[in-house]
Amino acid sequence: QVQFVESGGGLVQPGGSLRLSCAASGSILNFDAMGWYRQAPGKQREMVAYITSGGRTNYAASVKGRFTISRDNGKNAVYLQMTSLLPEDTAVYYCNGGRVFTVAVGAFASWGQGTQVTVSS
Repeated sequence: QVQFVESGGGLVQPGGSLRLSCAASGSILNFDAMGWYRQAPGKQREMVAYITSGGRTNYAASVKGRFTISRDNGKNAVYLQMTSLLPEDTAVYYCNGGRVFTVAVGAFASWGQGTQVTVSS
């Protein structure tokens, strides 16, 4: 089973930027799509962005225009470039991969440790 390790989180001021990385233990080409998700305290986990094996992307309305998802199949990695960060972007961010529908709704039984992003002045 492929495992994912998220990194790149931290404390950033509002308006700042961060780049998250997701390293897979196996080939991400085995997955129809790769997604980024986040869970804020007291809230349900939500899909942030996903990218298909063909490069098609989809974003949550709250991050569209500010976040960019990309993938490097050779490195088995997925990235999330976050700009113009807002306090409401504060959450633990996770990545995962699977069929497009599964990725779109985040219906996974297993998750990695995630990486904490805190946006605060």
